[in-house]
Amino acid sequence: MTLEIGTILPTSTPDPARPILGDVRAAARLAEQIGLDSVWSTDHLVASAPILDSTVVLATAAAVTDRVRIGYGVLLLALRPVAWAAKQIAALQYVSGDRLILGVGTGNPAHGDTGWRAAGASFAGRGRRTDEALRVLPDLVAGRPAVLPDGTEVTLAPGATMPPVLIAGDGERARRRAAAYAEGWIAIGLEPRLRSPRPRPN
Repeated sequence: MTLEIGTILPTSTPDPARPILGDVRAAARLAEQIGLDSVWSTDHLVASAPILDSTVVLATAAAVTDRVRIGYGVLLLALRPVAWAAKQIAALQYVSGDRLILGVGTGNPAHGDTGWRAAGASFAGRGRRTDEALRVLPDLVAGRPAVLPDGTEVTLAPGATMPPVLIAGDGERARRRAAAYAEGWIAIGLEPRLRSPRPRPN
């Protein structure tokens, strides 16, 4: 087994009082120079602190590096029309030379639903829409004819290689989604379980 190490680019922070909006180009270059395997961008329209657009961040990172993988950590597919998301994914694959890793999530309730309402998307139906998007995404990205959830038939061009998909989430639904649509699973916020040592017999 090979251990790969990546880093999240300076695009936001969980602490609203200390937003981290750093130099994405410098951070991506440094990650590549010191031998890291990947760089990642978080994705929200509205979060608890200022946040940059994930696709712009990853395109920037791809433009200033040659080897390091670039990853959505994670893309909220249900927040945007799936055809538009597929177009961005395919374009990132093209400009990066097939270095994209597609992390997909349904959104952290801690951020609330303001961003979802602003995008005209239902926060409540995000899990179902994520599954619907994952079903058609491979055809859309590859440039094959696809039927969208609303019945629209579309073929996007140019097509690209479908990147590996990783599903984020700590619950059973996320694990089922990963088994159905992805190459792997991203655990978010799991804490190691501390076990009390067993008493030794006298």
